[in-house]
Formats: sequence, C-alpha cells, structure tokens
Amino acid sequence: MSSTDQGRNLRVSLIMTLLNEAESLPALFASIAFQSRPPDQIVVVDAGSSDATLTLLAEYAINLPVQVVSAPGVNIAQGRNLAIAAAEGEVIAATDGGVRLSREWLAELIAPFSEASVQAVSGFFQADPQTTFEVALGATTLPDLAEIEPAHFLPSSRSIAFRKTAWQTVGGYPEWLDYCEDLLFDFALRAYTGAPFPFAAAAVASYRPRSNLRSFWRQYYRYARGDGKADLWRRRHTIRYATYTLGPLLAGLAMFKPQRFGWLGYLLLAGAATYCATPYRRLWPRLTTLAPLQRLAAVALVPLIRLVGDVAKLAGYPVGVWWRLRGRRRSP
Repeated sequence: MSSTDQGRNLRVSLIMTLLNEAESLPALFASIAFQSRPPDQIVVVDAGSSDATLTLLAEYAINLPVQVVSAPGVNIAQGRNLAIAAAEGEVIAATDGGVRLSREWLAELIAPFSEASVQAVSGFFQADPQTTFEVALGATTLPDLAEIEPAHFLPSSRSIAFRKTAWQTVGGYPEWLDYCEDLLFDFALRAYTGAPFPFAAAAVASYRPRSNLRSFWRQYYRYARGDGKADLWRRRHTIRYATYTLGPLLAGLAMFKPQRFGWLGYLLLAGAATYCATPYRRLWPRLTTLAPLQRLAAVALVPLIRLVGDVAKLAGYPVGVWWRLRGRRRSP
C-alpha cells in the first residue's frame, strides 16, 4: 500500500480558531473544498465574531463536514485546544483564518503519518501579497523555501499536522500565552518526539501579510511581548538592544569627530547593508511583478520595515518580561 493510500485511510480533522474572518473565509474554504485529499472533519472555534463569519460557516456546513464551536472571548491557544478536543480524527491538521491552502496541502501534510513513529509534520507558509508594501513586507519577514533547514524548522500552526495523542501527551497549546503559543507547542512536541519533524515542502499555506506599518508594528510588538512572557530568545533580544544602544553612540562619534572616527560611519553602513541583504535577495525576483515606481518603493521600504519591526520588538519584549517577573506565569 502506498503512503498516499495509507494517508487516505487515516481519519483527519482540520481545526482552526476564527474571529471576524468573514472577508477571508471564502478563499480559505474554497481551498479546503478543492483539496485533493479532503479532511474528514472541520472543527472551527469561533471566538465571538461580530461580522458574517458564523453565517458563512453555516453555509459551508451544507456541503462540507463543518462543526462550529462557539466560545466567545477565548484566545487562539484556548480555541485550538477546544477544537482539538472536539475533533474525532487521529491526526489533527491545523491552520488559521486569512489563509489559502495549496491543493495538495493536506495530502502532503499527512503522507508521513504512514510511518507509525511520526508524531508531527511541518508544513510551509508563504506570503500572498496584494500591494507593494505587502511584497516588501513578505520579503523582509518571511523565509524562502530554499532557506528552510528541516532539521531545525519550527512550523507555524497555520500549517502543521500532529497526532491527537501527541497533543494530549504534551498538554496541548499553552493557554496562558496569547502570542507565540504555537512555538511553545512546537518545542513541547519536539521534546516529546526527540527528533526533527518531517518537512512537507509542498504543504503550503499562503496568507496576506499586514497591509501597513501600523498593523505590522502591532503584530511584532505582540510577538516580542509573547517572547518575554515565555522567556524565549534571550540572546537574540539582548543583541538587538546592544545594537540599538551602541549604534547611535558610534554614529555620533563618526559624525562629530570625523577626523578620528570617520571609519565608524563606513562600518555602520556596511552593517546596515548586511542586515538588509537577505530581504533584498528575496525581493529581487519579486520585483518583476511590480511597475517601475513600485519597485523603487519596495526597495525603499525594506530598511524601514526592518527598523519598525525592531522598534516594535524593543518595546514589546520588556512588557512581556515584566509580566513574567510579576509571577503571572512562568514558562515550563
């Protein structure tokens, strides 16, 4: 029996948590209906939508095996745990609102489960930009497929599958954490399995990046606050604080005493160029989709996006650390 055939014999539940996703639901559910291997069950937890989300879900339930759990006020981790608890499948595939799934997404994601030892599988995710800003943002913040090292890759819960028994064993998603909850869940799964997750490169979830700097700043502020709450990436955040403390000091020396420290200016420029090199490398092939003026705008946006994202992290991380130090919750 082939892996594909064995995958079809698995009972698979697709789960997600939604809040006011009426605008994005048509694309998501069209991609679900178009799957080469459809899910056996779709469990949606609605966190209290005030738009047409529930109406649309009722319409989709006519032709798809949709089960809706109403849970106003839950965070995304609580919503996922509720959905998984209600799921009947032995394998859980997770995604998010605002996503469009490739036709082979579920088939590729569950194929490795033909091996009984496989407990979790990583899918991939990519930007689906609609504006010049979103093209630049996707290139700046999201890795290309060629950059992924499967042995170290930690998947987003917009594209992951795992056995329900593994979820039970690790205690589910950490409900005390409002952001970065899927990262801690990945860590728990990795500790449980003791091995890297198989990587399904063709299981692609596409989503639209934030549409402006304000919403991007809010997103990265919340991510960094989650890092502080969960005590994640201490070294990475320390390096960022050191860079943004020493950088202006060195720039001041180079500016006000150029005879002695002019070389510092060139060093800082080289550092900034290196910092933006990877986003520009990703952006280069995408420029062909843009008009000439849009290309210039995209190129100019990359360092601005880098700066705004870093400032958001600098602001959010200590808020999360303070929350943790006050004893609200400590990371296991």
